[in-house]
Amino acid sequence: MADSSAEPAGASSGSVGSDESSTQIQPIRMPTIEEIRAQEIWNNCAVKSVASGVMGGGLGLMMGLFLGALDNPIMHDTMTARQQFVFTAKQMGQRSWNSCKTFAVMGLVFSAAECIVEKARAKHDTTNTAIAGCVTGGSMSARGGPKAACIGCAGFATFSVLIEKFFDRHT
Repeated sequence: MADSSAEPAGASSGSVGSDESSTQIQPIRMPTIEEIRAQEIWNNCAVKSVASGVMGGGLGLMMGLFLGALDNPIMHDTMTARQQFVFTAKQMGQRSWNSCKTFAVMGLVFSAAECIVEKARAKHDTTNTAIAGCVTGGSMSARGGPKAACIGCAGFATFSVLIEKFFDRHT
């Protein structure tokens, strides 16, 4: 009775043979000259930094638009609906532009610092991220004086390391 649903002995050996053919190791493909040149371009610290600055600016622009729309400024009762709309649009534009500049500088400085430290140390580890975070946080808050620069350095370095650890765990 149990044998009625079982496969014949010859059928099981055929399926094993098909598994062996699908798990064959493929030969290594050498990169083309175009791929090598593209990789050399992206390994340049200036290119990485500018690309990070542009992407950071785009992120800041989107965040500024989103957060600017959530602002609830005090509206005057004397303002018409059109005046309120124009006022809110100007506020969103100013906030977006400020966020764009801030995130662009942050992305550029962090990426440049991390790339330079990584090339100088010839290692890719969390220390590079901590140093780049310290440089970025310190330079972004340097206008507030030495105490603010130290706090910015420590805070941004800690944040950068935590983000690095979080993403390393999930990859």
